[in-house]
Amino acid sequence: MLQILQITAPIFLLIGLGYLAAMGGLLNREQVRGIGAFVITFAMPALLIKTLGTSPIQQAMAPGYLLAYAVGSLAAFAAAFGVSRWWRGDNLSGSAINAMGMSVSNSGFVGYPMVAAALGSPAVLGMAMGMLVENLLMIPLALVLAEAGKQQGGGLKVLGMTFGRLLKNPVIIGISIGVAVSLLGIEIPPLLFKPIDMLAGVSAPLALFVIGAGLFGMKARGVWVDAAWIASGKLIIHPLAVLVAFMLVPGVDPMMKAVGVLFACSPMMSIFPILGQRFGLEDRCSATLLVATVLSFFTISVALVFIGAGSS
Repeated sequence: MLQILQITAPIFLLIGLGYLAAMGGLLNREQVRGIGAFVITFAMPALLIKTLGTSPIQQAMAPGYLLAYAVGSLAAFAAAFGVSRWWRGDNLSGSAINAMGMSVSNSGFVGYPMVAAALGSPAVLGMAMGMLVENLLMIPLALVLAEAGKQQGGGLKVLGMTFGRLLKNPVIIGISIGVAVSLLGIEIPPLLFKPIDMLAGVSAPLALFVIGAGLFGMKARGVWVDAAWIASGKLIIHPLAVLVAFMLVPGVDPMMKAVGVLFACSPMMSIFPILGQRFGLEDRCSATLLVATVLSFFTISVALVFIGAGSS
C-alpha cells in the first residue's frame, strides 16, 4: 500500500497545492485559466507530438484499444443516460450532460499524470487514443443530444459545429502532427525537438496544479444526490465497462489494457461545469466534479492495487 501511496500521493499533493494557491489569493481565476490554456495549447500538444512522432504508428494507434475504450465509454454513457432519463426523470439535455460526466475522463489533467507515474511511457499513447475517443465521439454525442433537448437547430447542424470546434482543438492538432510525423518517418530536428521536449516536461505538474486551483470556490447548492450518483458511476461503472470491453476485444496488449482502465478511473474533465452551464446545470456539474476528484484518490488507489502497479 505504501508503494501505491508513493504513486498517488504526489499527484494529489500537487492538486492540493493548486487549491491552496487559489485559496490563499496567490492566483486569481483568470490566472488559473491562463495556466490551463498554456497546458492545453502548448505543453500537452508538445507531449503528444514528441511521443507519437517517435513511436511506430502501429504502436501509436492500436485499433483494438480504440474500439474497446470507445465501446466501454459508450456503455457507461448509455447506463447513465438511462438512469437519468427514466429513473431520475431528467430532461433530454440534463440526461445527456449527466451521461457525458459519467463516461468522459479527464485524460489530460488527471489521467496522464496518474498513469505515467504508475505505468510509465504507455500513458502518452493511452492519452492520445483516449482523447480521440472523447473528443471525436463522446463529447459530440453528448452535446448533440443536449442541444436537441433545447430544440435549437437540427442535429446535423449542431454536430457540424461541434466537430468544427473540436478539429481546431490544439490537442487534436498535436495528435494529428504526431501521427503524420510517425507515418512519414520524419525525424524531428534537434533544434525543434529540444523546445518540444521542454514543453512536454511541464504538462503533467501544471495540469494537476490547475485542477486543484480550479476546484477552489466551486458552488454546489442542493445537488449532492445527483453529484453522488454521477461521480460514483464515473469512478466505478466507467472503469468496469472499459475493463469488460477490453476482455471482449482480442489482441490488446495487457499493459495497454491496464492503461485504459486507469484512464477510465479518472474523474470527469475539468470543463464539465462549463459545458453544463449552457443547459442550466453548472451547480450540479461543479458539485459532481468536486466529489469525483476527491473520491478518485481512493478509487484510483484501489484500482492500482488490483492492477498491481508499484508492486515490483
